[in-house]
Amino acid sequence: MKLPRSILIVILTTVAATVMAETLDLGSKRELMVDHWLIDKLSDAELRLQTPRNEGVSFAFDRSHEGAFSGYVSIVTLPDDGGFRAYYRGLPVAVRAGSVEEVTAYAESSDGITWSKPIDNVALIGMPEVTHNLSIFYDSKPGVPMDEQWKGIGGLNDGGLVRVVSADGLTWRKLMGNTPMMPKIPESEKMYRYDSQNLAFWSESEQQYVCYFRHVRAVEGMGPRVRLIGRATSPDFIHWTDHGEMDFHRADGSAAPVEHLYTNQTGPYMRAPHLYVAIAARFMPGRQVLTDAEAEEVGVNPDYFNDISDSVLMTTRGGTVYDRTFMAGFARPGIGLSNWTSRSNYPALNVIQTGPAEMSFFVQKAYGQPDHRMERYSLRLDGFASLNAGYAGGEMTTRPFRFLGNELEINYATSAAGSLRFELQDEAGHVFPGFGLSNSREIIGDQISRVVAWTGGTSLKALAGKTVRLRVVMKDADLFSLQFR
Repeated sequence: MKLPRSILIVILTTVAATVMAETLDLGSKRELMVDHWLIDKLSDAELRLQTPRNEGVSFAFDRSHEGAFSGYVSIVTLPDDGGFRAYYRGLPVAVRAGSVEEVTAYAESSDGITWSKPIDNVALIGMPEVTHNLSIFYDSKPGVPMDEQWKGIGGLNDGGLVRVVSADGLTWRKLMGNTPMMPKIPESEKMYRYDSQNLAFWSESEQQYVCYFRHVRAVEGMGPRVRLIGRATSPDFIHWTDHGEMDFHRADGSAAPVEHLYTNQTGPYMRAPHLYVAIAARFMPGRQVLTDAEAEEVGVNPDYFNDISDSVLMTTRGGTVYDRTFMAGFARPGIGLSNWTSRSNYPALNVIQTGPAEMSFFVQKAYGQPDHRMERYSLRLDGFASLNAGYAGGEMTTRPFRFLGNELEINYATSAAGSLRFELQDEAGHVFPGFGLSNSREIIGDQISRVVAWTGGTSLKALAGKTVRLRVVMKDADLFSLQFR
């Protein structure tokens, strides 16, 4: 029996409150201010979504085998500081998914900022059951055979997801032949499962392979085929368990509004791999902006200007729930009619570090148009979102937690008039002697890494392993991340 929404919300809120009472184990992991997992109380402070900065064109889909309908981009960090590769579908003309015209091409970069392509940049051809939406990753699992260190998955509903492996990311072979890693859906169901960029990676925190894939079902008021996300896991990349559809929750545990999510682009954040960050493509079918004359002006294919898209920020810590603290758009389409066409603004898979204080992600622009390209968006390192308080001041108190380490490192920014101070309390809220606000050294400035100090110094050795709460008092300031190290 399906429960009424009001009762479901009460149940979810009760469950969330129960979880809130538990003692968290932070260990020495970095925690980003992207969700309410660590937060117990906020007073005149909020989690604030940051605004990515468009840094311009990274590379164009300008080869004869690429073109207007290229897409489904994976940004892969090469081992041993070897730079980056961007893998993507090359497709110059609009054809049915799974056609022989589709290839896998790639571009390269030493720093993630300047990109180039080798003379022959086709990595895979003649495998149409895979190349429509091949998503690639470098397998960091210890002990993986050298000829399987590069892995990829691709496929459509009629054949399921097919696995490919490689020793160098350039010469590929099928793993398990055409045997799908998860069962295909009967055509009679018309589910259009997998018809998107499905992805997989080795999870250091879960110690298993994780796959996030296109899942489709009917949603009342939205139609019979709403694009959602499923999750599966595997201990060995061979045997997979389908855990079903992902849920979307707000901070209080209630269900978030359902939206079409065309790609999910979920992956471990490089500085906190237990936290999976998803910069997903939010798809608005039938929401047309351009007139016929405007579409002709920008040169978009006539079949590709009756929908629009942008990106949204979601996070998950494993399991089948995405946190949707932020419903607002993350990277807006931007100025220019060419940005308001179908399948434009789809983010690439993975966020990479592109400087000592900078990280970047990449977004397709002008899909179905002659100048189809990838553009780079930059953010402060760890800066997807922040804990923010204005000029009047505000504060946060965390849930009870235990940590390992001797110092508290923060990533923060203040105005000239702003500041942060820190207090450590026991589980009941009593201040540990020497670690109160009156002992806290006022922190002013803008740094990616700053160690918090009290009048007695920076050492937290006496509190490591104990149950504590952290109180942060702020004025005109942002806190992006913290780590007990």
